Amino acid sequence: MILNRTGVLFVALAFAWGSAFSAIEIGLTTLPPILFAALRFDIAAVLFAGLVVVRELEWRPETKTDWLAIAVSGGLLVGGHFAFLFLGQSYVSSAVSAIVLSLTPIVTPPLALLLLPNQRLRAPAVAGLLVGLVGIVVIAVPGGSLDGQILGVALLFIAATVFALGSVLFERLEETLPTISVQAWAMVVGAGLLHGLSAFHPGERLATVALPSATLSALLYLGVVSTAGGFLAYFVLLERVGATELSLVNYATPVIAALVGWALLGEAITATTVLGFALIVTGFGLCKLEALWRVGGPLVGYGPQRPLLAGDDDNGSSIVVDGNAYLRDRELGLSESDHSTRVAPHGD
Repeated sequence: MILNRTGVLFVALAFAWGSAFSAIEIGLTTLPPILFAALRFDIAAVLFAGLVVVRELEWRPETKTDWLAIAVSGGLLVGGHFAFLFLGQSYVSSAVSAIVLSLTPIVTPPLALLLLPNQRLRAPAVAGLLVGLVGIVVIAVPGGSLDGQILGVALLFIAATVFALGSVLFERLEETLPTISVQAWAMVVGAGLLHGLSAFHPGERLATVALPSATLSALLYLGVVSTAGGFLAYFVLLERVGATELSLVNYATPVIAALVGWALLGEAITATTVLGFALIVTGFGLCKLEALWRVGGPLVGYGPQRPLLAGDDDNGSSIVVDGNAYLRDRELGLSESDHSTRVAPHGD
């Protein structure tokens, strides 16, 4: 079956984000982790700033909320998240890194419950969180040690949690800037924070002045394709298919990461890694059981057929976190609300 344009764009996005983990692996052989992440966002920040200028978008923060949105997105969604991501992947393979980060949609609901008003966490979501955590343990324990795989998985779990926390906090804000302008600011602030962390980190010293061509290629690929191109593709798809279907890209990227890591870097795909990923996907399904039923049920002739009510999107009765809409007072699930475009995509 030939894919339509939307399908091709979805596959391209999954490849751009999934292959990013192999590019990170290549660059980490030469560059210190946090500095590597900073240089990645230097490139992406320049490209996004150029896009803001070309499209003549408003870029000047005018309200306190604008500045808070920039601080949260730049400090947590970019700076904090990618610092822990690059540090964590320095201990584990690209496939393991991608799989652990796919836990992000599972740890988001508990944080939303703690920080957002009128949230409920149902039994299947609790079970999904536990199953997802078991998947992380399955991945981390075999062959691990305190200075090896377990430490790497722990850092990556923190990266996923920091991103989820940033998404929840970001959704409480009502900034006035266009989404692309916020993303550009986030990359500028995030890159600056990463450079600062790298400067004060005792192990962050660039060993060589002339970087190998493979490292430079990996850096350009991450900045141009995986970050700038991936984020733009994300926003186009978000408008076309909505947050519910697009959330599945979080579970396509680990597959791409594993295959690219195996083909390009010779990384082994172990049975325990596959089992851990299967548990994480199962946990995701339990957390999003109602949402998946609402989307998939009508496709097979079952489930709810009603359109979204006015109260499901723009009147403030739903909160969108990391592309997931948590409905106030009624149910916990996903929607295709236009507000989902306000949340920074989880592109790695």
